[in-house]
Amino acid sequence: MEKSYRAELVGVFGCPVEENPTGVMEEAAFAKLGLNYRYLTIRVEKGNLKPAMEAVRAFQMRGVNLTIPHKVEVLQYLDELSPAAKIIGAVNTVVNRDGKLWGENTDGKGFLLSLEQEGVQVGGKHVVILGAGGAARAIAVEAALAGAEKLTIINRSRERGEELAALLQRETPAQAEYLAWEGAVKIPEGADILIQATCIGLFPHVQDKPEIDYDTVASSMVVSDVVFNDPHTLFLQEAQKRGAKTVNGLGMLVNQGARNFTLWTGEEAPADVMTETLKKEFGL
Repeated sequence: MEKSYRAELVGVFGCPVEENPTGVMEEAAFAKLGLNYRYLTIRVEKGNLKPAMEAVRAFQMRGVNLTIPHKVEVLQYLDELSPAAKIIGAVNTVVNRDGKLWGENTDGKGFLLSLEQEGVQVGGKHVVILGAGGAARAIAVEAALAGAEKLTIINRSRERGEELAALLQRETPAQAEYLAWEGAVKIPEGADILIQATCIGLFPHVQDKPEIDYDTVASSMVVSDVVFNDPHTLFLQEAQKRGAKTVNGLGMLVNQGARNFTLWTGEEAPADVMTETLKKEFGL
């Protein structure tokens, strides 16, 4: 067989996308396995997603990731969705299957795996989630499907918070409720797992933290943050001061990236290489 100089293309569409480190991690994994793939970090502004998705087919890309603000809009340009993505109503990963675009949401699955790797299970637990956006929706749905007994959604927008709680009640076996986020909100007594699923603390706003009553964070809780750069968020630092077990956002980033890698290539991802690459990138 003659040598081919054509690389298989994958990437991420988003805006802003300049601070997204996924490409560094995926490229390291491709190199480890000797795969001729390239991960492109592409700025696609709101309003330009349709031609960008047409380009996925035109360029015969293997697939793409979607980030802000495209995770919901992309649904209208896809041919098929995974069962979880249908419930979540948002997609962060697209796979091109011979011209048919299939959508999945690997955020929640990657997050739950990061908890499991720290010895934390959601089955039978009361899970409290700060936020009701894309990441929060994915995590809430996957936690409910994995057996969480109760989910409490705390969100500034009552409409979005109540909508997510109603979705969980309707589509999953879990109990779900909405709690208004007014002022320094108190974390409900008896909560087992607290998850910060907003963009608060994301680079460059690393000195920001959610407005909650941190004295209601109990030492018995597991506290996690989806923010990954810097992974030592002020939110997690406050939880550590109160004796809670903490799980940062690096695991979620690696695990969802590893799932994407396998969906695109059919190969098992070298997760250890991906983790070490990110740690080096963040100076950890």
